[in-house]
Amino acid sequence: MKAPLPDNEIERLAALYSLDILDSPPEKDFDDIVALAAGVCEVPVAMVSLVDADRQWAKSSTGSALTETSREVSFCAHAILGRDLLVVPDAREDARFADNPAVTAADGIRFYAGAPLLTTDGFALGTLCVLDTVSRRLDNEQQQALRALARQVTAQLELRRYSFALANTTARLQELERRKDDLAGLVGGELRSSLRLMSAYLDRLGDTGFHDAEMADLVGRATAAHVRGFRELIGHLTSMAEAGLGGDSLHMKQCDLTRVTQRAVEAVRPIAASKHIWILNQAGGPSLPIIADPVRLEQVLTHLLFAAVKYTPEGGRVRVGTEMESGPTVRLDDMDLPDGLRPDLFPHLYYGAIANPADVPGPDRGLAVAKRILDAHHATVALSDRPGDGTSLHVVFPYAEMTPSEMIRDLAVA
Repeated sequence: MKAPLPDNEIERLAALYSLDILDSPPEKDFDDIVALAAGVCEVPVAMVSLVDADRQWAKSSTGSALTETSREVSFCAHAILGRDLLVVPDAREDARFADNPAVTAADGIRFYAGAPLLTTDGFALGTLCVLDTVSRRLDNEQQQALRALARQVTAQLELRRYSFALANTTARLQELERRKDDLAGLVGGELRSSLRLMSAYLDRLGDTGFHDAEMADLVGRATAAHVRGFRELIGHLTSMAEAGLGGDSLHMKQCDLTRVTQRAVEAVRPIAASKHIWILNQAGGPSLPIIADPVRLEQVLTHLLFAAVKYTPEGGRVRVGTEMESGPTVRLDDMDLPDGLRPDLFPHLYYGAIANPADVPGPDRGLAVAKRILDAHHATVALSDRPGDGTSLHVVFPYAEMTPSEMIRDLAVA
């Protein structure tokens, strides 16, 4: 059965195309997620699948060499119609899929579960899905982990778009800075004399009511000579006003770092539980007001926590806390295990986000993107690693003063 189109199909496709992700090369960030999904759900096949206008394309997959299929026979085309996990225990007994060629084939699909990749604007780009050739079900822990991993995929995609937008804004500001001296000379010299002449002519015309043909001729020639200069000035001022604005810019406002961190912890907890990793959440206590984009910051903190979980041996411990250092601070500790096993987080954080946060795709591109978003928040990142203690990451933000009404509100809640 062919899936109907979502009601917001045109807007959904626009959101997908804006990410510039279709037909891009494989990347470790997404390969790691599908590997985790397959392991958690105990299935041979998992993939990050994006639903295009007429096809389903796999950004990353494990257990399958298939990169795309027709949308007409796509399981994921059905999954994006909902807001939650689509689970098909046995496709042979489901009217939507019973006669699907992928089901009727030898060793065909029996089990499918797909978590929609929902953007913060509510568009389903595709799914993180798992498949098997035998019928099965997922327990509650597996379902929660699959949902959490799907949110991690979407966060990665969105953060990259915002990182690219920030890079473009920075480049535009640098270009404007390079043009500043030329424009300063233009405004201070040639344009100023022309404006002075125009002003004198208009003042005389207003005072006397008589048209001075000689001065009008001077004004006309001066204006014609400097039209291009005026246009450059207007374009420069417009570019300055628009730099950093637009649909992909960060939406900064006052928010509570403690609450944002708590939400990030809860988003990653199901993934940690699937690896038997204990997250000690010390992100509590008083509010820590900062100026930030709360949605993007939560995605960044979620990705940092996900990296800690991903690079920590099974049975490990991750501690998260918020506190006041030189400013509101998130502290992430990936602790050593008693038997001497060490987390592998430090080199990934150091080379991926601290030493050389490159724009080109790499094994830890997601960490480089996270660092760029933190830079846009004027946050300071400090990293340390000591045998016996483990890896410690401190992210310090500038402090945002609270208004009296906000202080009263927080005291009332406490």
